[in-house]
Amino acid sequence: MYPTMIETLLEPLPMFFVLGLIAGFLKSDLKLPEAIYDILSTYLLLSIGLKGGTQLAKIGFGGIIIPALGTLAVGIITPLIAFAIIRSIGKLGRADSAALAAHYGSVSAVTFAVIQSYLDARGITYEGYMAVLLMLLEIPAIIVAIVLARLGDAQTNNSKPLFSSEMLHEVFLNRGVYLLVGGLFVGTFAGKQIAILQPVFKDAFPGLLAFFLLEMGIVASRRLSEFRSAGKFLVVFALTMPLISASIGAVIGAVCGLSLGGTAVLTTMAASASYIAATAAMRIAVPEANPTYYVTTALGITFPFNIAIGLALYVQMAEIAHQILR
Repeated sequence: MYPTMIETLLEPLPMFFVLGLIAGFLKSDLKLPEAIYDILSTYLLLSIGLKGGTQLAKIGFGGIIIPALGTLAVGIITPLIAFAIIRSIGKLGRADSAALAAHYGSVSAVTFAVIQSYLDARGITYEGYMAVLLMLLEIPAIIVAIVLARLGDAQTNNSKPLFSSEMLHEVFLNRGVYLLVGGLFVGTFAGKQIAILQPVFKDAFPGLLAFFLLEMGIVASRRLSEFRSAGKFLVVFALTMPLISASIGAVIGAVCGLSLGGTAVLTTMAASASYIAATAAMRIAVPEANPTYYVTTALGITFPFNIAIGLALYVQMAEIAHQILR
């Protein structure tokens, strides 16, 4: 039996997110100090990287080649589908379509952390190297989106350099990617000595994630107020594209041999939408795109949808894929 939406929302982590949403709607002055928010986001990314690195040290890189290739496929297929939907049905311009495709093909590290905690609470195991797949899913969609945006420049004979040094720096050395890679590096090479950090980076993880979700609820409530400017199409897109991407993630996860839990994590990652790395990259690479569109849809609509409804749904989708394909 899977929990209903109400049962999911009554669990501790989603309740912290809802608490933040309500505070934002009621215009409470509740807000985490900027410095605390930065510390929490740094902590979460490092924790995810360390966890993946310790598992990677046990199995080696050779043990993840097939899941890694499958994850890269997800990162390429989903932005192409998103771009086609936005252009053909939504009739948005190339720049806005490409920027939205980048966000919906990339991944939310916070959603990744929440699905892991969700599975842990239910005793559902998953591959420890999923953080490696998180890192691999972060970048391909951004590159695909930039290429799609630049194709329009080529057609108008007003071409720009495909990848500027500033953009490449933002994509590969942005704070999120750097912390994930850094955590993976430390976790992989520190070996058993990493155990001394367990009280901080493992035991305290759920509690600190709760604080972060509280702040994310406050931020999301502000974006929800921008529904009108996002337009009806984008609201529908922000609720349906995660389901399309999740279906792709579930199939690829099962085909690549991931466990049920691992497939559920990949399914959730595919369904999530980036609002950090992709946003920073698009502001540099596709500045003509409207940030209201991609930030409002990713953070104001898709993120709450995934936390409130998506978690249980994506586990079910993973199970169905396993029953059919395994």
